[in-house]
Amino acid sequence: MGESAAGTSMEVKPGQMVFEPILEQGVFRFDCSADARNSSFPSLSFVNPKERDTPLVNDHKTPSYVPTYEFVAEQQIVYFELPAGTSFYGTGEVSGQLERTGKRVFTWNTDAWGYGSGTTSLYQSHPWVLAILPNGDALGILADTTKRCEIDLRKESTVKLIAPSPYPVFTFGPFASATNVLTSLSHAIGTVFMPPKWSLGYQQCRWSYDSDTRVREIAKTFRDKGIPCDVIWMDIDYMDGFRCFTFDKETFPNPKSLADDLHDAGFKAIWMLDPGIKHEKGYFVYESGSEKDIWVQTADGKPFVGEVWPGPCVFPDFTQEKARSWWATLVKDFISNGVDGIWNDMNEPAVFKSITKTMPESNIHRGDAELGGHQNHLHYHNVYGMLMAKSTYTGMKLANPNKRPFVLTRAGFIGSQRYAATWTGDNLSTWEHLHMSISMVLQLGLSGQPLSGPDVGGFAGNATPKLFGRWLGVGAMFPFCRGHSEKGTTDHEPWSFGEECEEVCRLALKRRYRLIPHIYTLFYLAHTKGLPVATPALFADPKDSQLRTIENSFLLGPLLVYSSTVSELGVHQLKHALPNGTWMSFDFEDSHPDLPALYLQGGSIIAFGPPHQHVGEANLNDDLSLLVALDENGKAEGVLFEDDGDGYEYTNGGYLLTTYIAELKSSVVTVRVSKTEGLWVRPNRRLHVHLLLGEGAMVDAWGTDGEDLQIVMPSENEVSKLVSDSKNNYKTRMETAKLIPDVEKASGHKGVELSGIPVEIKSGEWALKVVPWIGGRIISMEHLPSRTQWLHSRVEMNGYEEYSGTEYRSAGCTEQYTVLDRDLEQAGEVESLKMEGDVGGGLAIERNISISQDNPNVFTIDSSLVARNVGAGSGGFSRLVCLRIHPTFSLLHPTESYISFTSINGSKHDVWPESGEQLYEGDLRPNGEWMLVDKCLGLGLVNKFNIDQVYKCLIHWDFGTVNMELWSEDRPVSKQSPLRISHSYEVTQVL
Repeated sequence: MGESAAGTSMEVKPGQMVFEPILEQGVFRFDCSADARNSSFPSLSFVNPKERDTPLVNDHKTPSYVPTYEFVAEQQIVYFELPAGTSFYGTGEVSGQLERTGKRVFTWNTDAWGYGSGTTSLYQSHPWVLAILPNGDALGILADTTKRCEIDLRKESTVKLIAPSPYPVFTFGPFASATNVLTSLSHAIGTVFMPPKWSLGYQQCRWSYDSDTRVREIAKTFRDKGIPCDVIWMDIDYMDGFRCFTFDKETFPNPKSLADDLHDAGFKAIWMLDPGIKHEKGYFVYESGSEKDIWVQTADGKPFVGEVWPGPCVFPDFTQEKARSWWATLVKDFISNGVDGIWNDMNEPAVFKSITKTMPESNIHRGDAELGGHQNHLHYHNVYGMLMAKSTYTGMKLANPNKRPFVLTRAGFIGSQRYAATWTGDNLSTWEHLHMSISMVLQLGLSGQPLSGPDVGGFAGNATPKLFGRWLGVGAMFPFCRGHSEKGTTDHEPWSFGEECEEVCRLALKRRYRLIPHIYTLFYLAHTKGLPVATPALFADPKDSQLRTIENSFLLGPLLVYSSTVSELGVHQLKHALPNGTWMSFDFEDSHPDLPALYLQGGSIIAFGPPHQHVGEANLNDDLSLLVALDENGKAEGVLFEDDGDGYEYTNGGYLLTTYIAELKSSVVTVRVSKTEGLWVRPNRRLHVHLLLGEGAMVDAWGTDGEDLQIVMPSENEVSKLVSDSKNNYKTRMETAKLIPDVEKASGHKGVELSGIPVEIKSGEWALKVVPWIGGRIISMEHLPSRTQWLHSRVEMNGYEEYSGTEYRSAGCTEQYTVLDRDLEQAGEVESLKMEGDVGGGLAIERNISISQDNPNVFTIDSSLVARNVGAGSGGFSRLVCLRIHPTFSLLHPTESYISFTSINGSKHDVWPESGEQLYEGDLRPNGEWMLVDKCLGLGLVNKFNIDQVYKCLIHWDFGTVNMELWSEDRPVSKQSPLRISHSYEVTQVL
């Protein structure tokens, strides 16, 4: 028998979790037993952990959905069975599709450079699922564990949670809307910190602006070109030898002077701080930390030393109050250099030269008792970044209690929004990543973190002009808007891609700055009430199943942003799937094929202002503009929040919150103030009202803010003419717009044009992406039934490569390949891609990738190193060559992965990452197949090959990857005697 919080006995079915209501009506805690409840670890996600453990004594209600559980190998497995037709969202920072049915996520903060749509662990952990039920109601599910947690949504309408026991699970709802669920969640995990208004402007970053001279040049160019911008970021190269809290004396000799110059020009300066502290005697940060004994320790009690940018590093143990206080003091002193914000990077924590990309799970954190006490790194790994961000936030408040801190963190946990904004990590300059960035921002918002955005333009790789312009077009509507790119790429500032792209970027950012009053209001509501900022279009009508998978539009309150993420199509060439009800299109006479379309929901009013060059230019006496869209009843309502834009006077009444309403009566629309909050006196300013009529048409009127303003509605004929004229003007703008040049194509081998967009082979159980123009490499290998991405790489290196010699990266991996043949499931038989690359000396590598419908679970690669034009003087034979197959597979769970095979001589091998590099020849070679096993997934990637063609097999473990190489014999080739390797890949279940 179990007992509810009200004290009444109730029958608990075997395997059914016991529950008690907590926090507020509609919120329930579930545990496997009373003993499990009492032995669970303290919460690091709840803003007030005591509320998690305190039942509501007067709540006699029972939950709508009670989960079941089982224990397998010390893992607690929890199941929620929900109604058929339920849709899943949330799960935090995740790539891939918006609606999460069919996906599986592992909460394990990971340095995931160049992640793909199938990557299962990124930089942050949110063990949270938002379920939209078939009737539009919503339910939130939170697994309150800091440890690695598997969120398995592969079975329709079923949530499966797996993590080390014991841990409690919480449900929020079902409530009538997803917004209500998110508001209730915020009462548990806290709301987003109130951002300073300047942080909502555009922000420019690069790894790295290499000197203060370059930073000043960037800032000046923004102002000279009239492109709005508020922040310049300093990446790690500003430091002296990557030592945190220092400055390079040659390139950044006077950071305070630089900050003063930036401030004078209306810019803020944000600087990076990493957790890795250089292990170096005499370095003041290392010495003070060692004196206070605050480093993470190894299992034998010594400070852990791991390699990061400075070389050997130690790491603060942020689970200890004394370490957090030490760090906060360093931050406080650092702020005196004119620092306006701090960027915490590499805080998963990332560690180089480690298979797991982080520190050993056996490391020890001497945590405070209220956090969980002394535990190994497995326990605290996922909250390391959040605790670092909290310490940084505290240090900034200490430095100036009258300013709001701004912290950006890469790693985080559910609840991190209390201290920091975030971004979606090291993405790629591809159209796929542009498209994914929308869903990623939305998922974070649906998981309690509303202040996020991607690296606009992509971090890794070179954006094309059209990609960058399109990305900034939609990125200017994200809650957090920052452009960023890595070393070795071309310049990625808005003016770096030609005048057409520059103009699109200028229009996009002016549009954002006009809308900052609205965006700032949304953040005030998010901070004070827990309301979301950016949400999927389905929030406008959750009962409409067609909206649940739309990924190229989103809402900012009642403002709908509709974008095109398809390179070939401008936004005007798409059919816009709008929610039910009234939606009024509008623009600021800035419509362009590469900018999103904007709609305002009927019944809504939003505020906007002039397009300033930076937020600090805005003045309370500026004209205030309102956009009004009446609903079918002729009414509309909206709010505007105003304060100093920084500091905390708003908490003491130093603000103005205005509710505006509009109402149509007898052909007259009256716009007036219906309610105000706050102690501020309304500024003496003009009010400019734009009443939307449809298709971008509007009538406008001027008045004084705070006084009633009346607008006489045009007649039906006049409205029809205004709408017709507006449609024609829009069409003309689109037809006459200066388009960004389409340079997606590069000149190909032998004059052939090769697309700069990867070739996709998708058939049976596989989806592959191939880039013929650089090495013909496979950059993505996704197994569709398991949604597992076994291989994912950047365009120019790694992935699946082939070489023509025994040397690493010898000819074949960078040459341009010609597509010889491309079959698209002709007669339903096979999909294939045949390529050829010239590797010099009269030689070529031929490669044929195919998926047969007769065997759709397998894809085959037939490769040959052939003599095309070997001179007669050599007897028709080439130089000494070797066909070397070099795939770089991603390890989704490095500590749970190994390679298994049986050798020709019958010996069995399980090769784990600790073995480093292993070469197998002769009878030790795998007998025609070997398998990469992921124990966590219960899957194996089987590579079968012709043993007569393969003379050596090499395994090379690296940081989060493994190479499984096949080598042919080493000899000259002729036209009659090519070198060949035929091999295949398939996925199998492993018990």
